[in-house]
Amino acid sequence: MSVERYLRLIAGFFVMLSVALGYFVHPAWFLFTAFVGLNLFQSAFTNWCPMMTFLRKLGVPAADQAAPTTSSAH
Repeated sequence: MSVERYLRLIAGFFVMLSVALGYFVHPAWFLFTAFVGLNLFQSAFTNWCPMMTFLRKLGVPAADQAAPTTSSAH
């Protein structure tokens, strides 16, 4: 899996987790949801976000370096 796919996976998980925590624990958790959304928004313009740096340091390959996945489309 590539950095870009991990980034989507982690961001989606953080959004779902922070919404659940905001609903069940304390509304201040919705600020974390906003933080994740703001990072996704700015990464659309800059092609960079803090999580990408962290994933690259862990050795996760970029999309052009990752092994190709099989597709069901013919």
